[in-house]
Amino acid sequence: MTGSSSAAVPATGGVQSLTRGFELLETLADTGGEAGLSELAERTGLAPATIHRLVRTLVGLGYLRQLPSRRYTLGPRLVRLGDTAERLFGRWATPVLGDLVGEIGETANLAVLDGDHAVYVAQVPSPHSVRMFTEIGRRVPLHCTGVGKALLTTLPDADVTALLGRTGLPAVTDTTITDPDALRAEIAAGQERGYVIDEGEQEPGVRCVAAPVPGPHGPAAVSVSGPQGRVDDAALARIAPLVVAAGQRLGAILADT
Repeated sequence: MTGSSSAAVPATGGVQSLTRGFELLETLADTGGEAGLSELAERTGLAPATIHRLVRTLVGLGYLRQLPSRRYTLGPRLVRLGDTAERLFGRWATPVLGDLVGEIGETANLAVLDGDHAVYVAQVPSPHSVRMFTEIGRRVPLHCTGVGKALLTTLPDADVTALLGRTGLPAVTDTTITDPDALRAEIAAGQERGYVIDEGEQEPGVRCVAAPVPGPHGPAAVSVSGPQGRVDDAALARIAPLVVAAGQRLGAILADT
């Protein structure tokens, strides 16, 4: 990659306002998509007057919406941007997912963090007649899915605590992790080894291996899932390094895009 003089531009004037505006949007997304002015000021460290000015501008542009309660949510104009970005994200990921399916033979997925959930943005199906299928655009919990737990490994501890406080840990199957300490141990293990495993925690009989996609694009994760009979321990030992490598490869592609 070639250097750019834009990196030397100080964050002043319009550039600073733009930076703060995006910081405000990301902060609001981290809260689950809704917050008041005082909460935004506390989370960003910006002065209330600055927050008020930025919010007023973003509301006028349609990127924020004010509720009758005088709290703020992400606005409808972000939907079009998000949909377009997700389609591009999926397009860039498809060749990597396709290679992963070719190596492993099981369905490969890409998901991104969307508020308090993971949303699937790309998939390449397994060639097997019995295979896993997930609709693109499907939103799933974080605590009981491979991609969700992989996303949790990328978040600061404080964000994980806040998120779990909002969502709880409802049981979906008999193997769903419902104890916060057990989930934190699972997240720590995933951070150490570079991948996580879903042991039928979302769908009985399905085993999933997932790894984060590193980079500045926001939390994302790649996964491979299949019947537990095919994704046994021997297969897992072979699959896990390939999933981690696919996540790193995709991260490098997105960083250069």
